[in-house]
Amino acid sequence: MVNATTAGLVGVVLLARHGDRTEYNQDPYTYNSTQGYLTPLGSVQQFELGSFLRSTYLNPDSPSYIQGISADVVDIDQLFVRADSGGGNVILDSAYALLQGLYPPSPQTSFTLANGTVVVPPLGGYQYVPVESLEFWQAPSLTSWMDCNYFQLHLARANQTAEYLNASSQALPFLESVRPYLNGISNNFTNMWNIYDYINVRYTHNKTFYENLPETLLYQARHFANIHQELTFTDGVQLQNGIGQIAIRTVLPEIFASLTNMTVPENKVKLAITELDYKQFISLFNVTNATTYDPEVVGIPDYNSVVALELSKDTDHYEVSMKFKNGTNDKDFRQLKLFGNTSITLPELIQQLDWTTVNTTMSWCFSCNQTTLRGCSAYNFSQDPFISGDRP
Repeated sequence: MVNATTAGLVGVVLLARHGDRTEYNQDPYTYNSTQGYLTPLGSVQQFELGSFLRSTYLNPDSPSYIQGISADVVDIDQLFVRADSGGGNVILDSAYALLQGLYPPSPQTSFTLANGTVVVPPLGGYQYVPVESLEFWQAPSLTSWMDCNYFQLHLARANQTAEYLNASSQALPFLESVRPYLNGISNNFTNMWNIYDYINVRYTHNKTFYENLPETLLYQARHFANIHQELTFTDGVQLQNGIGQIAIRTVLPEIFASLTNMTVPENKVKLAITELDYKQFISLFNVTNATTYDPEVVGIPDYNSVVALELSKDTDHYEVSMKFKNGTNDKDFRQLKLFGNTSITLPELIQQLDWTTVNTTMSWCFSCNQTTLRGCSAYNFSQDPFISGDRP
């Protein structure tokens, strides 16, 4: 493993989950959803995450300092930031709040006009970092489970597995106990995500609800939601290219491209950030076998969580290590294992997962058996024997 203390980092790819938000309802049979809105608490959380990342990667005295990155005044050529902006504002606004902590206002951003006038940007030198916002209709890469016909078949199969049926049975006492607090929301185990989210949002923001809900019900809701979502957004480590892993399979191409570009001397990007939802975390930890070696990362990551794929170089090759900070409760990163190793070479990482990736809209259409929605109508699948409603 590369010693980052002496060698430093070449670059880092970050996957960040948004901050605290309003309610987020998902159809339990399709996972099409209504997006939530970032709350003031969520903005503060994301700012704090940005500050943490600043102290970790932009501080020259940090052992994880990214070599050559501009620490105080942002060099926008060194950053690549993108965020899901489909519906609501929670993820895109989270990205902006995170960037405020990563590059806070600085008087060093002042500049002088031709007539000698010194201009300082608003708010004491606010730094504007470009964010590539990805709308739902533009590409499926950040919301690849939505309108995916085969993913819906996966959901139907997952709901019949022994693990699901066992968890559903164990949850029956909880589901009955929580019914009076759900305001008419279905207390069927199939609806477990929406049950948890409803309780969690109101427990945070509604004083009456907070005072009346037994805290044990919140813990149980999180426990069963973790099981439910793990079954929803994985396909087991033996099926890395399963449709249950689609959430991360469409993000991996950008991760690999960013890491590979960071090895090119002419490349300027040193920090690539993607702001997204919780689903990609679940799938990523599954396909890399991280959950096998650290079962504590199974399930839904907290608001404000972040995964870091750190790229280092020794004399012979580039190495990648994966770290995880689970929301605001974790004060620092925890080291995760990639296929049982603390770090592996970049070519090894790509070799392990490249064959599972879905890297174009056309590939997504084929992988999801979708021929009309999300741009798929532009392709002619009429002669393709694999695109049919009968394929398992």
